[in-house]
Amino acid sequence: MNPHPTRGPRDGQRIQGGSLLVRLANFVKLPHTVFAMPFALVGVVFATVTHALTWAMLGWVVLAFTSARFAAMGFNRIVDRNIDAINPRTVMRELPSGALSLGQARVSVVVASVLFIGAASQLNQLCLILSPLALLWVLGYSYTKRFTRWSHLWLGLGLSIAPVGGYLAIAGEWSTPWWLLCALATAVIAWSGGFDMIYALQDAEFDRKNGLHSIPSSIGVANAIRLARSLHVIAVACLVVVALGASALGPGLLQALVWLGVVLAALLLVWEHRLVRADDLSRIDAAFFTMNGIISLTFFACMLAARVGGLLSGDVALQPGSVAVEK
Repeated sequence: MNPHPTRGPRDGQRIQGGSLLVRLANFVKLPHTVFAMPFALVGVVFATVTHALTWAMLGWVVLAFTSARFAAMGFNRIVDRNIDAINPRTVMRELPSGALSLGQARVSVVVASVLFIGAASQLNQLCLILSPLALLWVLGYSYTKRFTRWSHLWLGLGLSIAPVGGYLAIAGEWSTPWWLLCALATAVIAWSGGFDMIYALQDAEFDRKNGLHSIPSSIGVANAIRLARSLHVIAVACLVVVALGASALGPGLLQALVWLGVVLAALLLVWEHRLVRADDLSRIDAAFFTMNGIISLTFFACMLAARVGGLLSGDVALQPGSVAVEK
């Protein structure tokens, strides 16, 4: 086994080093956690308008999200190891290159799955009940390219669990108004489904030749870009609904900052699509990783600032052992 692969094409963002921890981090592309983790925390922020949040609860949320994502990505690498071995873009991933053994990969996925369910059990009964269903859904994504071109939306629905889970972890119940979480989840589905289509552009020809399904391989690169743009328009529309729902939560959010988050997300999505053209895919890495990381972090930063602004405005008060509790 070679823990220090040195040849082969670059495949996304990698952490330098050859230790087991570094290889496991690269195995699941740990830097990509920046996509959905901020949206999980947006769910937490919204829940704190009407429910108490302790640091312990926040820690369990972070552990639950990180372990679920590790399990999903690791399982995907295991299922796709033979495909990755013949794709020039992915041949140097940890399993086909020998940087990790199949046994190490399987153990890490099992451990991550157990940690996810264990963390959910520490939050509330609803999270514990829903955790196996969430895990099955995100693991099931690994098989979707075998039978449907809409695997991108399956992934999007998996990522949409993050903000809903973040809210339920703190509140233990569905949001009021009920459509707030629906709009937030739909925004994440459309946003992540769109950027996954952009990421899949680089494998369109490979997928077509090897019987794998994706939007780019099914309808072509140019049409896939147009569909991704349409999804991102839907995502922005849903964020507008989220902003309206946030105002209905009560006075615990500074609304100007909520709307600022929506506007910035929309502008960043416009810029993302300026980076990718059907005849020039050289900036996919910037469009996929850099821009989407900035979008999720910027939106979360605005929601957090809106919550802090609500606290400082005097609408809410802090109590011992909690981050924020309504008066």
